[in-house]
Amino acid sequence: MTGTEPGVALRDRPGWSAERSGGRAPLVLAALGAGVLVLFALAVSTGSVVIPLGRTVTALLGVGAPDARLDLLVTDLRVPRAVTALLAGAGLGAAGLLTQTLFRNPLAEPYVLGVSAGAGLGVALVTTAGAAGTATVFATGGLGAVPVAGGRLATVAAAAAGAGVVLGLVLLLSRFARSVTALLVIGVMLGSVVTSVVGLLLVWTDPRTAQQFLMWGLGSVDGVARGELPVLAVVVAAGLVVVALLAKPVDGLLLGDDYARTAGVDVARVRVVVLLVAAVLAGAVTAFCGPIGFVGIAVPHLARAAVGTSRHRVLVPATALTGALVGLACAVVAHPPGAGTVIPLNVVTSLVGAPVVIAVLLRSRRLGGRAW
Repeated sequence: MTGTEPGVALRDRPGWSAERSGGRAPLVLAALGAGVLVLFALAVSTGSVVIPLGRTVTALLGVGAPDARLDLLVTDLRVPRAVTALLAGAGLGAAGLLTQTLFRNPLAEPYVLGVSAGAGLGVALVTTAGAAGTATVFATGGLGAVPVAGGRLATVAAAAAGAGVVLGLVLLLSRFARSVTALLVIGVMLGSVVTSVVGLLLVWTDPRTAQQFLMWGLGSVDGVARGELPVLAVVVAAGLVVVALLAKPVDGLLLGDDYARTAGVDVARVRVVVLLVAAVLAGAVTAFCGPIGFVGIAVPHLARAAVGTSRHRVLVPATALTGALVGLACAVVAHPPGAGTVIPLNVVTSLVGAPVVIAVLLRSRRLGGRAW
């Protein structure tokens, strides 16, 4: 990666957008927050059994006539699913924002760069260890169950480690890539290699475990129990707090290493922290929900378009809220009302994210240029 290139106008530098937000950012954030609340209630009310929206709201608020069966459905099944979707969307959106800033690349995100594949490798390692006879915990979900050695914390740690290794390798190789296209292809190839390693692991494990892992790989927000939600919530919340605290130095990275250093930013230190936070966020979401594509690339662009700025002080909360909104919307679509079936989450996220990627490709003027 290079510093700021001479002769390149500020508006043409990667990650920069004209400051058009003015005073609209608070209104946009308020609208996104309201949208999250509405979609949360909708996500709780829809599914194989449709619950009237009014009854859903009263159940969430704990008012109205008690209904043990309905309350159990809402509090033990629907609310954990909705909270998982909200946290997964926010976490992947933030991870995508960090990777796009780190690489100064509008198409960078954990799934495309192979980071999610690295997290999947970590999960595969603890999964095959569980199948080999260590203490096993089954994380049940709408699309299958994955045996996990050591429980959720071990899975999150392994997924974050795998994501960090791949992200660090991509960051290292990005210094030698001569174009954005080359960097993206490198990420895809690394993801393919890691996926092949996962395939080899599954060949030598129990067939039932391998089938469950493959089902998990389709993505789902149904497999998180109420008791496990605090782990995901703490990881995502901590990651968002760190990203918010790094808003100013991360802004400097958008304009190149040389500019950031002149502004007093410890570039090496900030890069390491950004890498770690992105890896932990992507790894945690992958550990709980499977490798989910396109959310990380689509959400930051949607957030930038909404608030009209690339300043992270505004963009971080906008990305978190937009990610939560997208995650909840995908959860609603993945559970058609009264259908009694679950659509794999990656099918839904592809429908949302692919048009955004196409739009970015068509609008970008730098994809054929030098690496970031």
